[in-house]
Amino acid sequence: MSARERDFMVIDDRLVRCFSSVFPQLTEDQIIGADVGLLNNMDSLTGVNLVSLIDEEFCLDLDFEDLLRLGTFEAIQRYIRAERL
Repeated sequence: MSARERDFMVIDDRLVRCFSSVFPQLTEDQIIGADVGLLNNMDSLTGVNLVSLIDEEFCLDLDFEDLLRLGTFEAIQRYIRAERL
């Protein structure tokens, strides 16, 4: 496994933990396949909490609109990978 692949795995694990903190009822597979707009209990407060966790974890400056624009776990994952590596 290359260093880049290891870095991606670490990012992925950290992002899953952010989602798990806000949506503890979801399994890891559900999180990885998540469409942010379709998650149960996703309201603006939940979204702001998720954005805050992601921002803090990855030293980013996202806002709720960015979260909605990105839309899926996978898109957020790609965005963070591009920003961090």
